[in-house]
Amino acid sequence: MNIYKNALRPLLFTLLKADPEWLHSSTIRSLSWLGKTDHQAPASWINQFLAQSFCLSDARLEQNLFGLRFPNPLGLAAGFDKDGVAVPMWSKLGFGFAEVGTVTFHAQPGNPRPRLFRLPLDKAALNRMGFNNQGAAAMAARLTEVKQELNISIPIGINLGKSKITPLEEAAKDYLDSFRLLKNFGDYFVVNVSSPNTPGLRSLQDAAMLSSILEVLQQENNTQKPVFVKIAPDLEWEAIADIISLAKTYQLAGIIATNTTIRRDGLKTQVISQTGKSPQQEAGGLSGAPVRERSTEVIRFIWQQTAGQLPIIGVGGIFTPEDAWEKITAGACLIQVYTGWIYEGPAMIRHVLQGLLSKLEQSGLNTISEAVGLQGKIEN
Repeated sequence: MNIYKNALRPLLFTLLKADPEWLHSSTIRSLSWLGKTDHQAPASWINQFLAQSFCLSDARLEQNLFGLRFPNPLGLAAGFDKDGVAVPMWSKLGFGFAEVGTVTFHAQPGNPRPRLFRLPLDKAALNRMGFNNQGAAAMAARLTEVKQELNISIPIGINLGKSKITPLEEAAKDYLDSFRLLKNFGDYFVVNVSSPNTPGLRSLQDAAMLSSILEVLQQENNTQKPVFVKIAPDLEWEAIADIISLAKTYQLAGIIATNTTIRRDGLKTQVISQTGKSPQQEAGGLSGAPVRERSTEVIRFIWQQTAGQLPIIGVGGIFTPEDAWEKITAGACLIQVYTGWIYEGPAMIRHVLQGLLSKLEQSGLNTISEAVGLQGKIEN
């Protein structure tokens, strides 16, 4: 029985009506404490229990990509651990990698509250956080400590955003300033130009604007850290094709598809209880089940356009092993979760990984890498 889904989630979501952001902050604080006191009881006992309960190790799920070893393909998406305070814990919860951030050069409070909403009828979340974080310097200081004290067993990515106070025409320098502070601490980096919650940010997906950012980052990238760009699901095919072209020009490691959507069609939720307004009246990006189909379409398009030669990290609406398998066989070599993990609970990671192993066996495949783009291979 999934205790989280059957008992804890209904208590928190429905009976106590716990504020989503308070719940999130409490979770992060608890994980941060567990990570800092790992060598002391009771934290060491709890961490041991977590690892035994939620981790699954199997050589068939391992991949070596862009010079990094991923023990499994399921990672934590950016947005959950914005300041990198729980880095030691993500491997203990079963993740094969984790992406921290979004971090900006300047510390910033984000948008006014309330700014995070659950839509249980749609298995979705609506957020307009606005890159609230303590800034790149604070993250660099924290990761310095972590790297000195611990051997982190999974790759850690760092997701970079533009500071709200920085004008769009100075965006490239803003990303560069963050990268300079953090380049020694991330195993890979992500240029986030697709959040709908920083004014004008999505305009940086335009080829000319994006190329100016990628140009300065790759000039600075003397240790050749893998760099990705994260795109919105709302882009037209032509714009995605332009980004694919830039990815080749600037020798990016790949593309993350996709961020949250600004679309609101097909939602069952009529009113958001915290505000009394409909989702259509609320600003922000929608994540979870409503973005699942579109993100998979974008993954499939990128895989087809690049003949499977450009790595894709797939994110958007993964709740089950079937959702994960669909993204991988569409062309994603790695996948990430956020909203699905909130709804399904910590047992989700192991459940999805077990499901992927079953899918491999059913398909007569030996490794997860053989499943990447399988849909396209069969069609061809």
